Amino acid sequence: MAFGDSGNDIEMLQHAGFGFAMANAREDVKAVARYQAPHNNEEGVLQIIDKVLDREAPFA
Repeated sequence: MAFGDSGNDIEMLQHAGFGFAMANAREDVKAVARYQAPHNNEEGVLQIIDKVLDREAPFA
């Protein structure tokens, strides 16, 4: 699982089993990520991790 929002995150997201672009990510980052997480200012990473720990699918 990986989270990214910037160009330096693209390769990581491409190789991650579950790559999440943040809602505030650049468009090129969103294009390569398989999933999207809420905005950084909304604690998007925490929201997804909480869903995983609660055994909910964060991939909607």
